[in-house]
Amino acid sequence: MSINETPRGERLHIGIFGRRNAGKSSLLNAITGQDAAMVSPVKGTTTDPVYKAMELLPIGPVVLIDTPGIDDDSELGNLRIQKTKSILRKTDIAVLVVGSCEGEGDYEREIIRAFDEYSVKYFIVRNDFTPFNVQEIKEKIAALGEEPDVLRRPVSDLLESGDVVVLVIPIDEAAPKGRLILPQQQVIRDILDAEAVPVLTGIKDLSGTFEKLKEQPKLVITDSQVFAEAAKLTPGEIGLTSFSILMARYKGVLEDAVHGAGFIDKLKDGDKILIAEGCTHHRQCEDIGTVKIPRMLKQRTGFNFNYEFSSGGGFPEDLTGFNLIIHCGGCMQNQREMRFRNSAAREAGVPITNYGIAISYMQGILERSNPVIQ
Repeated sequence: MSINETPRGERLHIGIFGRRNAGKSSLLNAITGQDAAMVSPVKGTTTDPVYKAMELLPIGPVVLIDTPGIDDDSELGNLRIQKTKSILRKTDIAVLVVGSCEGEGDYEREIIRAFDEYSVKYFIVRNDFTPFNVQEIKEKIAALGEEPDVLRRPVSDLLESGDVVVLVIPIDEAAPKGRLILPQQQVIRDILDAEAVPVLTGIKDLSGTFEKLKEQPKLVITDSQVFAEAAKLTPGEIGLTSFSILMARYKGVLEDAVHGAGFIDKLKDGDKILIAEGCTHHRQCEDIGTVKIPRMLKQRTGFNFNYEFSSGGGFPEDLTGFNLIIHCGGCMQNQREMRFRNSAAREAGVPITNYGIAISYMQGILERSNPVIQ
């Protein structure tokens, strides 16, 4: 991904569904104006979801998803169908392609029930094997995409024009070389959109930064791993929060995450904890999810726990048996996917929190994150 490319988690997700050979791939190619998906008269050509990012006016950045056919009854086909249904967790708008020969039958009714179950907005495109009316389809997508959902921003709604915001950026071995991580980029962009002033510094220079500023900052946003140190250095009258807390707020899961952190002190020896990450990356020796958080939990409780780890698109379907879920900030997942994971935990009766909120809770400074969690 280039530095100026909109990340997938920030794009409206448009899923294209239907039977094999209904014309799903042809529709994706027609919308994008490219041969993004393979088209063939052989049924089942699309075996895995195909993602294609594009700009779709007037919506803006979107990602189109071409899914495998929903009518493959083979053993392998059933796995593909499950994969197709998992796409619904992140789909904002669904397009159901219905071939003129088959019409709407049991397969279509089943996927429509799934749309309703996942509260996915959808419309039907009938393929009579003439060129698709691409402009009309784009207009339908745009109309659904403009319907208000839960409007959230990372931080701009807490700011006024001219406010100064200090961002504490980690500068250590774990920090990516030569770049800012996605949550930092998103928060900076959002601060600028509020016509506020972002000031970046490291934890060692935080006190000096306060002294150099002509006016007191409205807010300090810090990396979770130096939250405690930042709290000591930041005057009490200045708002303080972390990137992880802002991401939970932005994804619409903050309330559950704050509530879930309180269950850390209710854990028992041998309890089972799921640590989930929304992306995949090379783990370092001091990896936050597999090393630092388990160590902090041990120090906090004195207990030994059984851990299970998931990453990327993988997230257990069956959450029963877990006593706590600690998720990453979810910057690579869209809001629908993060809300789905939270609701799945809620339905299973398993408390869920995220990395930064768990860390700040264990350090006894979660309540210091005002006005964000209040």
